Amino acid sequence: MRKIISFMHLSLDGFVAGPNGEMNWIKVNEEIFDHVGRRISESDTALYGRVTYQMMENYWPTAGDGPDASKHDIEHSKWYKQAHKIVLSKTMANADLPGTTIISDNLADRINEIKQQADGEILLFGSPSATHSLIQLNLIDGYWLFVNPIILGHGIPLFADIKDKIKLNLLATRQFTCGVTALDYIVDKQ
Repeated sequence: MRKIISFMHLSLDGFVAGPNGEMNWIKVNEEIFDHVGRRISESDTALYGRVTYQMMENYWPTAGDGPDASKHDIEHSKWYKQAHKIVLSKTMANADLPGTTIISDNLADRINEIKQQADGEILLFGSPSATHSLIQLNLIDGYWLFVNPIILGHGIPLFADIKDKIKLNLLATRQFTCGVTALDYIVDKQ
């Protein structure tokens, strides 16, 4: 059975973006890119909300093509073009996009069908609204969090309107030279 893993940068106080969606506080470097690239290369499926998907579609298909493209841009662009994409969106319901599945209704049933199709991970990139919806339906199996050394004080929280406790088991931690700490959790569904 496939597992949905939420991949998210967040502030020390639990925000994934500033109040207007700002993400200019997120620290990334080659060390983080290499770490993330290894894990991503083990998956063939990405899950996005509409806004994040459109942002990714505007950048990644051609990000590795330019003469000044970084190693990360080349590698992730190649992965992105080959990965199957799942997009949660009510407004894109009738879009016919190659290599992409649009889920606009019956979210729990559709996601559970996809999870039953194979083993491995479905990586949920960013997408705070989609993440909130999946948390409410108890469909997230793990969290891969990159805690940035900043306190925002306000913004878009990762965990909002949680109805029941979510118990987590820590699988791994990794500290990066830029001050970011990666925390890899699996949801304890017992």
